[in-house]
Amino acid sequence: MSSLSAATVPPEALAKYEPVIGLEVHVQLATRSKIFCACPAGFGAAPNSNVCPVCLGLPGALPVLNRAAVEMAMRAALALNCQMRALSRFARKNYFYPDLPKGYQISQYELPLAEHGSVEIGLDGAKKRIGVTRVHLEDDAGKSLHEGFQDSDRYTYLDLNRCGTPLIEIVSEPDMHSPDEAYAYLTELKLLMQYVEASSCDMEKGHLRCDANVSVRPHGQEKLGTRAEVKNLNSFRFLRMALEYEIGRQVALIESGGQVEQETRLFDPDTGETVGMRSKEHAHDYRYFPEPDLAPLKISEAWRQRVRAQMPELPGEKRLRFVEKYGLREYDAQVLTSTREMSEYFERAAVASGDPRSAANWVMGDLAAALKEAGQEIAQSPVSAERLGELLALILKGEISGKIAKDVFTKMFASGEAARTIIEREGLKQISDTGALEKIIDEVIANSPKQVEQYQGGKTAVLGYLVGQVMKASRGQANPATVNRLLKEKLG
Repeated sequence: MSSLSAATVPPEALAKYEPVIGLEVHVQLATRSKIFCACPAGFGAAPNSNVCPVCLGLPGALPVLNRAAVEMAMRAALALNCQMRALSRFARKNYFYPDLPKGYQISQYELPLAEHGSVEIGLDGAKKRIGVTRVHLEDDAGKSLHEGFQDSDRYTYLDLNRCGTPLIEIVSEPDMHSPDEAYAYLTELKLLMQYVEASSCDMEKGHLRCDANVSVRPHGQEKLGTRAEVKNLNSFRFLRMALEYEIGRQVALIESGGQVEQETRLFDPDTGETVGMRSKEHAHDYRYFPEPDLAPLKISEAWRQRVRAQMPELPGEKRLRFVEKYGLREYDAQVLTSTREMSEYFERAAVASGDPRSAANWVMGDLAAALKEAGQEIAQSPVSAERLGELLALILKGEISGKIAKDVFTKMFASGEAARTIIEREGLKQISDTGALEKIIDEVIANSPKQVEQYQGGKTAVLGYLVGQVMKASRGQANPATVNRLLKEKLG
């Protein structure tokens, strides 16, 4: 076959191969201070202002492990169904790079914090478990700045604020076989980390970073192909783009008679391509050895149980409960659990309204649209879950119509007032009193002789027009069911 590229490899050639994908995900833990010192771990400070002898690795400085970071990592490991080690050990991972002032990274190697977990993903209605090999603690390096300065063509600038911020690295098994599966895995992983409040996972701030190990093999072959590690995947879109390109590149190489080399590649968002960066390192290249300044980390059963007792209900459990308890569709349950804040808002609104399905529709519909237009998150909603529930309860009781409720909601969102306050002030209560409705209906019948004649002649569809006229005359306050019944009685 003539030479192929990732862009020109035909679909039938791609179909002959099975991609094999594993992800290494770095998650920055949501601690106030760094993992081995008291420097602030926040984002956005002036360059090189949040540093000290410990995170800079100056001679004589000794690290002290941050307990909050350990507990956040424990919650993450529990959310990933991992087995936690009673004893784990820190090691020095040696490599030399300008943004690593110590000359080594403190990580965990032979004895990680937790192992043998899994994440369940749903794709096209099917569920699949992706294995998690290990979860380990480590500190972050600094940041090299290659652009944005007048002399960026000659110099690289260093911001070392990020040195020592606490990370967990979550290494998956090579259980994913398409970019869509990898996308779904990373999405669920991010959601789990946010639910247990281990991290905000804000990719723009570097709180969630991902590298992908990619290989291809002919369908039916057990042996794994030669893999390439793709770095710089700092968005979900880039992950999918990079995987699609890299799979195509490797297939094109093999189909053209070439061989895939084991290497580290960099994803270029501008071209949508991966480019060779360096030959792939092995563990021995880093000359790992036990960290002499840190004692082994011991996790007692009592400590593990205390952390487990603080765990929230996880999104998968919550989806299942929403379907079983509230009778929601699986899709609706998926949307409503897309953030912990939304799931909690919905549940409070469902309880206050007495009508969970209606609460689900309003949270996903009217509320979501209003928040999007206002550029707000659900935690910032001027309409509390309890007040939305009260509005829906008024519909359920027949005190207001659904149409009026939408107008009231708009006013609630703008003012923050309670539904009943707006309804009483503006006289919007639904009219169900037969006597009051009969007067309006009589006027509509008197002013619509043609439609009355048509209805009595057998064209019953015209009843909708008459109901509409009554609703218009009552400013939408008439009870539609009562109007229908009275019109039918009066028209014989």
